[in-house]
Amino acid sequence: MSQQVMASKMMMQTQKLRLKGAQKGHELLKRKVDALKKQFRETMLGLIEIKKSMGKQFNDSLISLAEANYAAGEFSRNVIDQVKFRSNIKLSLYPENVAGVSLPIFKMRELDEDAANTESVPLGLLRGGQAITKCKEKFKQLLELLIKIASLQTSFLTLDEVIKITSRRVNALEHVVIPRIQGYINFIKKVLDEQAREDFFRLKKLTDKKKKAKEREVRRKEKAKAEGKPETKEEEKDEMGGEIAEEADSALNSYTQEKGDEDLIFSQ
Repeated sequence: MSQQVMASKMMMQTQKLRLKGAQKGHELLKRKVDALKKQFRETMLGLIEIKKSMGKQFNDSLISLAEANYAAGEFSRNVIDQVKFRSNIKLSLYPENVAGVSLPIFKMRELDEDAANTESVPLGLLRGGQAITKCKEKFKQLLELLIKIASLQTSFLTLDEVIKITSRRVNALEHVVIPRIQGYINFIKKVLDEQAREDFFRLKKLTDKKKKAKEREVRRKEKAKAEGKPETKEEEKDEMGGEIAEEADSALNSYTQEKGDEDLIFSQ
């Protein structure tokens, strides 16, 4: 970890910003997963209900076809003859946005019924017209159910894939990215605290050393005055050392005030 992160106050600030962004992203992605799971359950329930009703609708359509064949005879050739190159039923695609995910929605739409009726050939004018019309409506309802199933099935698969991807991202942020950034921050804090203790110890030793030198100088001056000797250059240097000691004391006091509490190990 020490090779990946440089321990400094600027890097500490950068890692804190990264941690804040990762936590915010984790919260947003978790909300997105919850919204997608809710839509997923609704889609699944709707799909199950429609698939259950599709079986009954399919049976009704086949029964109506059998009734139309019994009433009007074999009319499949007439139906094939009237089929054109373009159908009057179209399929439209509408996207639906759910938590940033685009889900395809299929809808059936019909062309103008008057235009369709003028182009179509009437079937069953002599017999079975009502049975053929009923059969047509039954198969039309079946087609609508199939389109709804296709729409829900596509949304179901899309949501399932997106939920898996988003869940992996949430787990990666929660179990890999955020703990790694927190480890970087803890490492930088330890290094900075160690540097602060080293600086405090250095200032403390320097202050003690200068105090002892100042005490020796005071004793020497008193001894020189008692003997009546003049001051030398070495004594002037010692006076400068005393001034340095005072400056070190002031630096140490300001350092302890900034830290808020003095280290008990180095207290006198």
